[in-house]
Amino acid sequence: MQFKLNPKTLSESRLRVIPVLENDLEQTLESKLPGTAISTALFSGKKDTHFTLSHESQLILLLGLGKEPDYRQVENTFRRILTKHSSLVEKEIYLDFPDNLSDSLFEAALVGFQLGTYSIGFFKKEGPKSFKKLKVGVRISSSNPKNLALTAQRIADAKMEAFRLVDLPPNKITPPNLADWAKNLAKRLNLGVKVIDPKRAKSEGLEAFLAVGRGSAKEPKFIILEYRHPKAKFHLGLVGKGVTFDTGGLNIKTQGMHHMKSDMGGAAAVLATTQLIAELQLPIHLTTIVPAVENAIDKDAYLPSEVIGSHAGLSIEVVDTDAEGRLILADGLSYLVKNYKPDHLIDLATLTGSSIGTFGYESAALFSNDGGLSHGLQEAGEEIGEKSWPLPLWEVYAREMDSEIADIRNYHGKPFAGAITAAKFLQAFTHEHPSWAHLDIAGVSFTDTEFAKTKTGSAFGVNLLLKFIQKQL
Repeated sequence: MQFKLNPKTLSESRLRVIPVLENDLEQTLESKLPGTAISTALFSGKKDTHFTLSHESQLILLLGLGKEPDYRQVENTFRRILTKHSSLVEKEIYLDFPDNLSDSLFEAALVGFQLGTYSIGFFKKEGPKSFKKLKVGVRISSSNPKNLALTAQRIADAKMEAFRLVDLPPNKITPPNLADWAKNLAKRLNLGVKVIDPKRAKSEGLEAFLAVGRGSAKEPKFIILEYRHPKAKFHLGLVGKGVTFDTGGLNIKTQGMHHMKSDMGGAAAVLATTQLIAELQLPIHLTTIVPAVENAIDKDAYLPSEVIGSHAGLSIEVVDTDAEGRLILADGLSYLVKNYKPDHLIDLATLTGSSIGTFGYESAALFSNDGGLSHGLQEAGEEIGEKSWPLPLWEVYAREMDSEIADIRNYHGKPFAGAITAAKFLQAFTHEHPSWAHLDIAGVSFTDTEFAKTKTGSAFGVNLLLKFIQKQL
């Protein structure tokens, strides 16, 4: 989708969209629609309201933003234009912004508008309405509208890619498919890429990663992407849990398996973030690792009570094969620290139901041994509506993961502190890296929204990581 910025004429646009701040209703109408009076009983500019009218040769859609809109609210408001009001849209549309919206809210609006083109109806005989030929005029009062529009376009593209990776079924998104996705991205954006197959993974000591993938006919892939900038300010390492489908293994899930295509939400987030950072050419070094596996069941599936190895050299007692995400992340974290030595290390994973029990579907659980990193992620997330909240990494919880037979066990088997003990397990494989953060995104990466009748990918983490990086530059 291409934006035509500050067009000189409105006459070609059948639908003109005017966002209205609640406190500025009269001023906006006087400025945008002189001579038009609308009763506040019909439209007052309150949050999540809209009103349509005809004015001269145009169809007008007024969008209420409320008194003090935030980023997520504005994004959703503009996403509704193409998802809820598509019958009003023909070949052209004009987004006529007020002068007093901040650059951040302009960005949110342009991102949300583009997200309105996304649909999960990938395989329907009659697909959703296409907006590929839609011409969009945008009035922006920002001093740098071209960069603002370009950034918004890149964010929307990355978020929709994360949507797609999570929403496509597990016969379409497999470990080899994710590896091909990474290779194609690397070719398009001139990134370094390495895909480690099982034979090479064995020689590299990625034993925990290989154990989880043993039960699947789909070959596991250990994916590495490298983005390098000549004027990099720091080196960030990202690891994303890439379980393309999770049966639970031999500790098979008894409910909710239909949604387990979403167990690679962390992988989708870090891959889409890599795309976004590379397209924006931000001055950092970025190394992204996705251990991609399918946790399936056959004669070779790993067993409860097995003792397996790991890249870090620690032996692991497998208490529960459904605690598989932490096993592949353990090898991903260890490999990244040992081979790339990033300044900051962040992993994202749909890891525990315990995080949902704590925060519901509103916030990710955040764990970090670096107060500055933790605060930076929280602050960035608050600004764009991708919230996280810290939980402790006290050493007392590490004792819950003690094993009699091995160095550590993968699950403590108790109905409490599940997210915390999982984080302590991961920390054991970071080689005491001084700036590490773990985001448990189980409750926020695949959610119910107003934009689909079923749970869909949220792209949680993509904009969060972007804002965090931008604040460090």
